[in-house]
Amino acid sequence: VQLQASGGGLVQAGGSLRLSCAASGTISSLNAMGWYRQAPGKQRELAAQITSGGTSYYADSVKGRFTVTRNSAKYTVYLQMTSLKPEDTAVYYCNFRAIVTTDDYWGQGTQVTVSS
Repeated sequence: VQLQASGGGLVQAGGSLRLSCAASGTISSLNAMGWYRQAPGKQRELAAQITSGGTSYYADSVKGRFTVTRNSAKYTVYLQMTSLKPEDTAVYYCNFRAIVTTDDYWGQGTQVTVSS
């Protein structure tokens, strides 16, 4: 599975950004796609995820501000980020997980910087 992410950039606090990630290759129909993020000096953490069945998960820190959606026909996942805070600054990594095998695939990472 190959993942191509786009979006990200620099935004002021309170602003919005949208990330996109498209998967290609041999794709398991039972899967979860989402976004992890890693801030400087911190561990990578799951921000938001959505399964092929449509179930979504959000980290407490982004609930109510981030929305994860997917276009299953195109194996594309989106992350709409609103009310951004400086603490959202991180490299965001697109992730694809095959649910049966638990294999993980990663995109190249995209920088999101929120200025105060």
